[in-house]
Amino acid sequence: MLCDDYLPNSSRVGAKMLHQLARELVFQGHKVTVVTPGSIVEPISSIPEIIDGVELWRFKSQPIKDLGKFRRAINESLMPFYAWQFIKRRVKAETFDGIIYYSPSIFFGPVVAKLKKLCNCRSFLVLRDFFPQWAVDINLIKKGSLVEQYFRHFETISYRNADMIGVMSPRNLEIFNQMTGYCYNTSVLRNWASLTSHIVHKDAVNIRKNLGLKDEIIFFYGGNIGHAQDMKNLMRLVKRMQKFKKAHFLFVGQGDEVKLINELAARWNLSNYSYLPSVTQHEYGDILTQIDIGLFSLSAKHTSHNFPGKLLGYMVESLPILGSINQDNDLIDLIHRYEAGYISINGDDELFFDNAVKLYNSAELRTKVGLNSNNLLNEQFDVSNTASTITKSLVKS
Repeated sequence: MLCDDYLPNSSRVGAKMLHQLARELVFQGHKVTVVTPGSIVEPISSIPEIIDGVELWRFKSQPIKDLGKFRRAINESLMPFYAWQFIKRRVKAETFDGIIYYSPSIFFGPVVAKLKKLCNCRSFLVLRDFFPQWAVDINLIKKGSLVEQYFRHFETISYRNADMIGVMSPRNLEIFNQMTGYCYNTSVLRNWASLTSHIVHKDAVNIRKNLGLKDEIIFFYGGNIGHAQDMKNLMRLVKRMQKFKKAHFLFVGQGDEVKLINELAARWNLSNYSYLPSVTQHEYGDILTQIDIGLFSLSAKHTSHNFPGKLLGYMVESLPILGSINQDNDLIDLIHRYEAGYISINGDDELFFDNAVKLYNSAELRTKVGLNSNNLLNEQFDVSNTASTITKSLVKS
């Protein structure tokens, strides 16, 4: 498995998902090696780490998270070079029988090409967002610019070296195939999660005590706080909900729009809002057991149709989902079909607000919808099904 982020040093949902997948593959009888960046300044051990039976190879690389856009682009572009220098000394023709690589990042294509040639094996690309397309959609990258062409070059290398590309929804599959001219083998591979609820220990973080929240109804947003999420959309909801004395919004995470949300909270004098920087995966799990409603947002400018990984954590803990998404996203049909939450189109602030009030006002409704969200998880997002789907694709016909 090739990925740019992994446990135990990451607090991101993607890293947790990848470890759950790796652990499930081990459970199903496979030997799994995860290849992922480590710090350029820290010594890299020649003895692989073992986490839950998963062997971990960390190669030295420059940081690629929580940086300015230019520096991140440079460091991430160099990542496959560092990876191959590390891998080539350890890999022989019989070392690997299959390759799973995860995007983002889009830069692992050259490494996959060399590994496939050396080991004569198949590969599966787990494609979770269409970069650079989404960045073009929200005007982070100028359409037709040299920057877009640069990223498109590596995007193409990544796609060409996949024997199968798994996107996260039927609508995304349709968009991807139209965008690429139906020239790749593709399938729907939904996000995944372990179905086991978080175990709370006696020393668990007590978020209500720490923030002085007693019987408040907590709307929780956890994860990346960036342009793709359109955090101002959420902050408008926070502002409108101030009239409800027991409503409180807690945002936990990191990203490009942390400064924005805190500035808006100060400018609007929001007393019903708290922000915390990233926490460990275990602390995140503790928090999920103490909140009432899981919150998410997607930019209205998206043309692709993401299923945010944070929803999986909400479903595991049987939380009702409240969200605002881009037009025509098939996530809205899925959530509403299972009655697992209330989703509106980004820009329809009135419906977003009405949905929030509906969940705020009824504990019975929150419980009912939360149980439905857990049922959706069990039926559509079981990691064991994901692992089986991928390994079947890696077997040569």
